[in-house]
Amino acid sequence: MKNVIITGTSRGIGFELAKLFAKNKYNVLAISRNTKTLSSLSLKNITTLSVDLSNESDFKKITNFITNHWKTVDIVINNAGKLINKPFEKLTTNNFLEVYKVNVFAVAALTRQLIPFLKKGSHVVNISSIGGIQGSVKFPGLAAYSSSKGALITLTEVLAEEYKEAQISFNALALGAVQTEMLAEAFPDYKAPVSAKEMANYIYNFALTGNQFYNGKILQVSSTTP
Repeated sequence: MKNVIITGTSRGIGFELAKLFAKNKYNVLAISRNTKTLSSLSLKNITTLSVDLSNESDFKKITNFITNHWKTVDIVINNAGKLINKPFEKLTTNNFLEVYKVNVFAVAALTRQLIPFLKKGSHVVNISSIGGIQGSVKFPGLAAYSSSKGALITLTEVLAEEYKEAQISFNALALGAVQTEMLAEAFPDYKAPVSAKEMANYIYNFALTGNQFYNGKILQVSSTTP
């Protein structure tokens, strides 16, 4: 059985991904601050860990679990995200740090700690945003969020180059609007054309097979603007 780590599993895409992998007989380590939603389902093959991704010392819970139970990791999906929607002149440095800690710094720190467990043929999938793509349509209020997703894209490309000899693949999916709780909180009146469950199905298949065809690539997954 393959071992899969997914961050941001308390709701939305991450929640649907964890269920999907578990139901298809994969071992899942589900990472989020709130573990109640998944734990209440009592699904076999899912281990939930309460981790604050903005606090790097919390990551020891993850590496301790892998060391004691798995030894190796096959797939990592860095799905957790933080979005603050504010006019630029009202965005503080702390706002930027809040967003970057989850969307960029946590991905880098967690990946660094997982490298010893990632074996040949493993796949790291970073969930970015169309807003982070150079030349894409940008939206007011998302200076911190979109710039962080652009940084995540570049980080993905660099890591793919750095670990290609070890045959660890890194790819990013730049998602368009998906109907999740985070989207509803940031843009209450907007209705996305894709559900969290539908996007989870796409990411699931890409995580399993995408590294056969891609490494260091940024795939835009959107049929609309945004």
